[in-house]
Amino acid sequence: MNDAPTRRFRQSDIAARAGVSVSTVSRVLANEPGISEDVRQQILKVANDLGYPLKAGAKTTPGTLALIASNGVTGVLSIFYEGIVEGLRSEAALQGIPFDIRLISEAKATPETVRNLMESVGAQGLFLVGIDPGDALGAWLIESRTPVILVNGTSPQLRFDGVSPSNFFGAYAATQRLIDAGHRRILHLTGSHRQTIRERIRGFETAVASVGGEARVIRLPFETNASVEAHAATLAALKEHPGFSAAFCMNDFVAVGVLEAVTEIGLKVPRDFAIVGFDDLPCAEMASPRLATMRVDRVALGREAIGMMHYRFRHPEAPARHVSHAVIPVHGGTLDEGQRS
Repeated sequence: MNDAPTRRFRQSDIAARAGVSVSTVSRVLANEPGISEDVRQQILKVANDLGYPLKAGAKTTPGTLALIASNGVTGVLSIFYEGIVEGLRSEAALQGIPFDIRLISEAKATPETVRNLMESVGAQGLFLVGIDPGDALGAWLIESRTPVILVNGTSPQLRFDGVSPSNFFGAYAATQRLIDAGHRRILHLTGSHRQTIRERIRGFETAVASVGGEARVIRLPFETNASVEAHAATLAALKEHPGFSAAFCMNDFVAVGVLEAVTEIGLKVPRDFAIVGFDDLPCAEMASPRLATMRVDRVALGREAIGMMHYRFRHPEAPARHVSHAVIPVHGGTLDEGQRS
């Protein structure tokens, strides 16, 4: 029995079915800009329904928007977020996921503002980079069923997908390096309201408690310069609480301030005072001596986030998940990795 030949649909068929011009269909299938997201998605749906062969790279994946905390980008953490954005951009291009970026003050990340920004770029998925959603925004994201990934963020109740460095275990490992060098009275200089930073505090305190040591957390206001504030706080802490011989710092900028302070009062590093930072930012290598720190693969965080969004688009009902990337010890002159005598 002979099968009837299968009809090959043309772009004119798609145009007629979608109620648009042939030139509009052609531009959408070529993934050209300047077409509204609603029209683009309508044309792609009709083409798919008709069995029209879509070229690789055709914009069939929903668009996404990354909102990045403006204080993190414009302040000292700009280099940290630069790596994350690089990972987001490169992996989005590789997977064919439309991707836009906007800066926003965390305090202004209201449901109305976020919704308007997403609509302005035709985004259906949202990356919150360095932003912990407040109660109102979190409630709207859940109610609207918006696919969202927290990048360098953690949802304490696991309401949202997220990817971050392993902050608890990374801080534990950093502190353990100081413990292994013989230190038992250790400072931790930190700041920020963010959940990721609270996890580092817990990791630090847990490590010191495991050996019966003395842990002292010094919170910085982060109102001016992190290194300058850490410098002043270290001088004050060592004057009020003499006998501390080491510090684990929430990031390398803070560690640079601690290094300058202890050097200023005549302590030899690492013989008299040891320091471990976090992130492995360029300032760690420029410090003298080079900072011992923990390396965060920031590009990998961005790439992971894109993969998680791709999965979330395909599995909207799947339970939320959090992915933690291990951080890698980086040796430096601020810590003698041999046993302290």
